[in-house]
Order: sequence, then C-alpha cells, then structure tokens
Amino acid sequence: MAARTLFAKIWDEHVVSDLGDGTVLLHVDRHLLHDLGGSRGLLDLKQRGLTVHSPGLTFATPDHAISSAAGRAGTTETGWSLLRALRAETREAGIRLFDVGERGQGIVHVIGPELALSLPGTLIVCGDSHTCTHGGLGALAFGIGSSELSHVLATQTLVQRRPKTMRVRFEGAMPPGVLPKDLILHLIGVIGAAGGTGYAVEYAGSAIRAMPVEGRLTICNLSIELGAKIGMVAPDDTTFAYLQGKPYAPRGEAWDEAVTVWRELASDPDAAFDREMTIDVGRVAPQVTWGTSPEHVVPVDGLIPDPASEPDPSRARAMAAALDYMGLSPGGPIAGTPVDWVFIGSCTNGRLSDLREAADVARGRRVAEGVRAWVVPGSEIVKREAEAEGLDRVFVEAGFEWREPGCSMCLAANGEVVPAGQRSVSTSNRNFVGRQGPRARTHLASPAMAAAAALAGAIADVRRAG
Repeated sequence: MAARTLFAKIWDEHVVSDLGDGTVLLHVDRHLLHDLGGSRGLLDLKQRGLTVHSPGLTFATPDHAISSAAGRAGTTETGWSLLRALRAETREAGIRLFDVGERGQGIVHVIGPELALSLPGTLIVCGDSHTCTHGGLGALAFGIGSSELSHVLATQTLVQRRPKTMRVRFEGAMPPGVLPKDLILHLIGVIGAAGGTGYAVEYAGSAIRAMPVEGRLTICNLSIELGAKIGMVAPDDTTFAYLQGKPYAPRGEAWDEAVTVWRELASDPDAAFDREMTIDVGRVAPQVTWGTSPEHVVPVDGLIPDPASEPDPSRARAMAAALDYMGLSPGGPIAGTPVDWVFIGSCTNGRLSDLREAADVARGRRVAEGVRAWVVPGSEIVKREAEAEGLDRVFVEAGFEWREPGCSMCLAANGEVVPAGQRSVSTSNRNFVGRQGPRARTHLASPAMAAAAALAGAIADVRRAG
C-alpha cells in the first residue's frame, strides 16, 4: 500500500461510498450539538417526519446563548428559549444533554476532549467552524452547515469533497513567554488567513511533540482562521495519557486494543503532502493582533504596520481600513496601547492550563484602574478544577471577575459585549469587525499576554511583566 498521511488514514476508514469526482459519503462517529443550532436541526427532522439515526452518537450542551453571569442571570429570553427547546428536543430524541450546572456542560469544543467524546481516529462534526479543535487529539473534525447538520442527524453520514493536505512543522524549543496561541497566530501572520484554504493541515515537529494536549487543541482551534477547516495532530503517548480514565474513554481490554490501533495513526515517513512548511519556534515572540483579521498580527515588541509599505493596493486599503477601525496609527509600537477590557476564555483558551498561565501572571498583583477583566472557564469541569486549585481566588483577589462557563464575550452574546469604541485584549479566536460588540476593538493574544494587559492597563510584553 502506498504511503499515507494521518488525514488519509482516517478519511479512507470512514468512506461509506465513493460518489465520484473526489466526493464521498462519510460515516460520522460523533455529532456535537449546541444551543444555537441543535434544537433547530432536531425540529427540522421532526417537521419532515424523520428521526435521529444514531442518538447514542450525538451529544449536546448549551454554550453560545447562555449568560456567564452568576446564576446565568443575564441570559436573554432568546437564550432561555433556545435552551428550553434543546432540552425538549434532545429528551425526545434520546440524545445525551450536558445541561447548565451539570458536570460536563461547557463550550462544546472544550467538553468533547475533556470527556473523551473526542478520540483519535474518529470523525467528528458540529455546526460550528471551530470543530477543528478536536483534531488536536488525532481526530478528523470539522464544522458543518445547517443542512449538513440535518443530514447527519437523519443518516449519521455526510457528503464531502476530499481536501488537499498540508503539513506545518513547528521545530525547536518554545522561548519563555511564548505559548501555543503565539505559534498559531504567528503562522497565520506568515501565510495569511487564506493560506490554508482547501487543505487539511497536520501540525508536526518537535515543538508539537513536546506540547501538552491542551496546547495542541489551541493550535488546531485556529486552523479555521488559517482558512483550513481541518487541523490535526497525530496521537502519541501524551494523547493517550490525557484520555485514559476520562468518562467516555475505552476501559480495560478495550483501552489496550484502542491504543494499539491509535499508534498506527501517524503519517507514514514517506507520505507526500501537497504543501509543507517549517516554523522555527525559537524565533517566535509573544504575538498580538493589531487589525481586524487574525493575519493582522505582530510580535508584542514590534511596530504597527504601515499600509504605505504594502505594494498590493487592495491589501494596503484593507490595512488602512483596519487601522481606522482599530483607532491605531501606523509605525508606532503596539505595546503600550491602552486597553479597557480583557477577556480570558473561549474554546481557544478556556481550559485549565490556560487559566493557570493567566493566574501565574496575575498572582499577587492588581488589575489596572479602569480595566474590566473577565475570566470565563470553558466548562463546568474546568471551573470546578480551577476552584479546587484556588485559581478563582487568585483572579478575584487580583480584580478579575470569575464567571460561569460558556462562550460569553467571544461572540458578544447576552449583552456580554465590549462597548463601542473600547479596546479589548481577548484570548478568543476572532477579531473581526464587531465580533465582541458593535464597533468594539479586539486584540487577540495568549492567556498570559491577556493577563499582563489587564495588570498594565495596556498591551504589554508578558516577558517583562512583574
């Protein structure tokens, strides 16, 4: 058999039927639902006289439309309506719902890995573009649209066109102050927000192998910001140690058999990729975005770019428009830019390790006067484990607000918005115009960098914080 990539091994295993012209029918192992689209998909099936094909392979949780305020007090009537519908429809269909206040509830891309709903070699879909996150465990995972969501519910299959493949090697040791979020932002800055379009991207190299699973999840999470809807890391002993003993992981002999199969899920040494590139991790500094696309990124000790130096007229105009929206002038340092808000959370950086990184910076210090700083755990499990470690006390004593699990300010739900014209440093994944609220200005950064900004009252180099 010809040498194959990790992607090809999983894709080929899930082909039910070859439909020709590069299009196939794939079997879906896990279908994840959330409150924005889950109940609508289930209602769509009911109205068409159809039933859920495999309710045991479908899992649901509210995350997008519920407030992160204490007691969920800020949830809008629309949010409550969506939650009531999700409860009713999952109950009728026999789908497991991880409900508000229950161990297991949280952002869908946080709970999948932490419960071991996401496993190596599985094909996972969800009506959310950041489903690529689960690829950090060696899964083939991607977001789907509303019509595809209904198709999966009704058939447990999905029609897809095979993408090309790209491998990105992150080589070397990560410098002090540099986190996985910095690596993927740097990559997006190098090849652009469309650089991965049409590809399934495998992340490899010594830095990835040395990276804990939660960091790999962060890397894969921003694959969609690279233009690629699939991001993957081959599973290894680090992956297996992370999964063992989790609620939905195989047990006993089944675990041993699964690991034997999972060890084969690596790209063959002579497997060919359509595109390859290497990033020297040792040359990467902490990153921060300056504009309205994740590709608008510079090192924290760098300068705000000048559109006048961009030879492509269309790119120059886009840069100028982004600077105008962000209220920044070209040529000056990005560090020192005053901030009004800090948001630590999201499916990118709302895991326990992310909160530890931020707490290490905040411990014993105080949020700058005039800055509002929120910490929103990615799940109930993250929240409970963080509280058991005392991280909530570290944040509260430093002046941060400790909130309930959910998507929160990442997408400006339930009035959890950055006010117009104000500036936020956020650990989320998108800095689009209006993403955190109408006319809100968002700078993406790592959890450590976000905490440093909250303490300084301005974008700050975490390597010099203290």
